[in-house]
Amino acid sequence: MTDVIEGSLYDFPKYYDLLFGFDWKAECDFLEQCFQEYAKVKVQRLFEPACGTGRLLIKLAQRGYAVAGNDLNPHAIKYCNDRLKRYGFDESAVVGDMSDFKVKKKFHAAFNMINSFRHLETEKQATSHFQCMADGLTKGGLYILGVHLIPTDGPRMENESWVARRGNLQVNSHMWCKELDLKGRNEKLGMNLDIYTPTSHQQIQDEMNYRTYTAKQMATLLARVPELEIAAVHDFCYEMETTIEIDETSEDVVYILRKR
Repeated sequence: MTDVIEGSLYDFPKYYDLLFGFDWKAECDFLEQCFQEYAKVKVQRLFEPACGTGRLLIKLAQRGYAVAGNDLNPHAIKYCNDRLKRYGFDESAVVGDMSDFKVKKKFHAAFNMINSFRHLETEKQATSHFQCMADGLTKGGLYILGVHLIPTDGPRMENESWVARRGNLQVNSHMWCKELDLKGRNEKLGMNLDIYTPTSHQQIQDEMNYRTYTAKQMATLLARVPELEIAAVHDFCYEMETTIEIDETSEDVVYILRKR
């Protein structure tokens, strides 16, 4: 029998961490390569806005970086800090808004890799987010932002499914576009998670709203915070030898922003 739960994935950090943590090595390797290639300072202190469970923070802490982050979800922050503490690191994640924060000590690099930025609902919040990031970065430091743009030419991805396993736990995920309102700048995504153990099957049914950005709209937004320049652009393949030019067909984009 399937136990169906209507709720937010973010309230189930164990499943979130498994589902989105499988590609951590490729992401961490790419981040370190970006630090070496594009930063004009030695990168030691890192910050992740909307850090969630800290799936990357813990790995980067284990690689020798001082890490910190914020997130609005207290369940995710507790999970993140518990794990940092368990491995001997400071409990450096806090409950906070990625569009309204200050840091005690400026960071050398920051990252937001999987579209969490698009949870910000308004242009004012998005602009404030980039200003907070610029204010928190040292000169020559980086903000690495992964975001799905809305192509204005050619096909776009409308659904995605993947499977993650850890021990006797398996999570099957299916995500799809339920509604796209380009005028209102909102994409409504449905997401079903099927969670299997040897003795149970649960299904979490979630719905999320993301603000939409075309390439042109993203360029306009970034121009509002001139302290951040675009040092390079990559895609979600995380290949350092391949940079991309953004055009009307662009969808999976990683902006390498540098503090002037």
